[in-house]
Amino acid sequence: MPLTMAPRGEDVEIIKIGGSPKTKQHLENMGFVSGGFVKVISDIGGNMIVNVKETRVAVSKEMALKIMVSA
Repeated sequence: MPLTMAPRGEDVEIIKIGGSPKTKQHLENMGFVSGGFVKVISDIGGNMIVNVKETRVAVSKEMALKIMVSA
């Protein structure tokens, strides 16, 4: 499921990063890597604040749709 559907406050594992090579690289530079974990802190209008690698990061809805996670 895409990150936009992940439950708030729970750690979910990143399975796959989609999008163009440039988008994938950008997300990997922010800490979104396959096998890593991410926690949704808040979701406002589709834009999200998540905790990844002990850092809070803001992610747009478009970017969050490219991050596939497992519950």
